[in-house]
Amino acid sequence: MKLFHCQCCGAILYFENTVCLKCGHMLGYLPDADRMLAVVADGPVWRALPDSAAPADQATDPGPLRFCRNWERSACNWMHRSAAGDGDGPAGYCLACLHNRTVPDLSTPAHVKLWTKMEAAKRRLMYSVLRLNLPRPLPDSGHPEPLVFEFLADDPGSTEKVLTGHSDGVITIALIEADDTARETRRSQMGEAYRTLLGHFRHEVGHYYWDLLVRDGDALEDCRALFGDERADYAEAMKKHYDMGAPEGWENRFVSAYATMHPWEDWAETWAHYLHMVDTLETASALGLRVDAGQSLAAKVDADPHHSRDAGQLIGNWVPLTLALNSLNRSMGQSDLYPFSLPADVQTKLRFVHDLVQRCHPEPAA
Repeated sequence: MKLFHCQCCGAILYFENTVCLKCGHMLGYLPDADRMLAVVADGPVWRALPDSAAPADQATDPGPLRFCRNWERSACNWMHRSAAGDGDGPAGYCLACLHNRTVPDLSTPAHVKLWTKMEAAKRRLMYSVLRLNLPRPLPDSGHPEPLVFEFLADDPGSTEKVLTGHSDGVITIALIEADDTARETRRSQMGEAYRTLLGHFRHEVGHYYWDLLVRDGDALEDCRALFGDERADYAEAMKKHYDMGAPEGWENRFVSAYATMHPWEDWAETWAHYLHMVDTLETASALGLRVDAGQSLAAKVDADPHHSRDAGQLIGNWVPLTLALNSLNRSMGQSDLYPFSLPADVQTKLRFVHDLVQRCHPEPAA
């Protein structure tokens, strides 16, 4: 993710900030401008404060703004433009929250805390979706498979648990995954190297984009050649995976043990790692990071990965960067931040994902 700065005082801002800790102004993210703005109330709307670093003749005013309706619950810091005569815009929700269909019962305080963490992860996902110009049909757009989120809590009166997954455009995330202790317990029990809330979003949206970019595109046969035939019985594959585990030598062909279960899961895991790579490389580029761990493990991350046409360059920067990140984590007594390797077969799959994504992403203006 890029670095944001307060236009009033120049302080560095995190994507989740709602107040500038240096000058105290309210903050909101305007996605169509990709800007974090310091704002002040102006009657029923908000106005961006002047950019202290911009010459007066180059200053841009985004006009009247409104916060997402979920801002009122401290669950969103995104804004949208307030068009004349439209009240508070389309249902009052931002570009990310318009995709919500179901949220947990917010009269339960514990649900509110977990839901706000869920929304923060979703906004990180949607930042990538917007930056990569991926299709994101809205629920009321008439599209046969709009992008929809459901955040569901377990019913305390039932033994059945909510399952995180995707079906026909609907991405369901179990609310319990926002509980760090519960999620870490599940990770340990299932022998996973990595399990995060954002990782769930990136994985499940991978299933969604398989439908739109592979199944409904012209890439089905090429995808099968790399990932396998998705027509293989999923229930049988799942049972075999949990009964027998990943096959011996899987590390040479797959990015994770879970990816070995079924071609759909191999695709979704690879897609999630592609989003991990692109977002983290953008952050590294914004920070001006360089890695020099020897001739074959050197990287100067100085380009926007969203606009890169060369998957090889992304992977070439990613490998030494993950070495650096893991080394730094170990220096703090933590486990590896990125506990994965990228053998040649996985790199080929990542290139395939990259090429599909780039079809959605036009060349930047000269």
